[in-house]
Amino acid sequence: MLYKQKGKSRMKTDVQALLASSNVVIADGGMGSMLFAQGLSRGESPERWNVEQPDIVRSVHRGYIQAGAQIVLTNSFGGNRVRLNAHDLDDRAAELNRAAAEIASAEAEAAGHPVAVGGSMGPTGQMLAPLGTLAFEDAAAAFEEQARALVAGGVTALWIETMADLEEVRAAVEGARAAAPDMPLVTTMTFDTRGRTMMGVTPEQALKTLSSFDVLALGGNCGNGPDEIEGVIEKMHAADPSVTLIAKANAGLPKLVDGVAVYDATPDVMAQYAVRVRNLGARIIGACCGSTPDHIRAIAGAVQEA
Repeated sequence: MLYKQKGKSRMKTDVQALLASSNVVIADGGMGSMLFAQGLSRGESPERWNVEQPDIVRSVHRGYIQAGAQIVLTNSFGGNRVRLNAHDLDDRAAELNRAAAEIASAEAEAAGHPVAVGGSMGPTGQMLAPLGTLAFEDAAAAFEEQARALVAGGVTALWIETMADLEEVRAAVEGARAAAPDMPLVTTMTFDTRGRTMMGVTPEQALKTLSSFDVLALGGNCGNGPDEIEGVIEKMHAADPSVTLIAKANAGLPKLVDGVAVYDATPDVMAQYAVRVRNLGARIIGACCGSTPDHIRAIAGAVQEA
């Protein structure tokens, strides 16, 4: 759907409408690596920039949209209060997440084509009990707080990403549903340990469990680059061809150059990956860490041409 305000067409839409109008939907690329390039310091909270450097955050969204992205994810990956506690920002979780959603929504509304806004919800960074000390209920409450703020800021989907533990996904889903029962959910896990997540989850196990949560789309993101995501998509599609799959691979593997992580996959490499994952069954295709608008422009162009 397109939103109207004062007689002016606003191009913010939802993921369902994009999927209904196209076989392949282009998602954005990495946020953190773009902010580092703009001066964010290692160890600094990217979410703080939603209130301290909002113009820079908005410019990242704009760059991806201009490159062809139809979905942008908010700068809130580490925005749950458990993770923000490491930066002494846990009491500002609602403020920072709402600001993230408002920034992305403003850029989506100003876009020249329909753009959906996904509210990025990453892991807490802690192990859930009994393997760790974080109680399931506390994790769910942190995700609920985050989701409530993202929805208040205007997201059109809640995007649970880069998860390794199915129980943490369940906590995020429960929190999101408590905050906004009717908001579409998207879930992706990262399969960075010999084809499994760090917690040993296979793509087939992930698909079965995530599908039971009645999510709009699911898949893989981050990880060790395009080849890994291609294997994930192939296995998930084989297990259930009816599921809407997402591929958001890192731009290759990082190498430290003068203390800065530099990823080795060029836009051309990511364009080739996009065509391959599309042919393997992915319908939402983007990139993750190390990617730039140039990568997304190449992805969009390759998918449209092939």
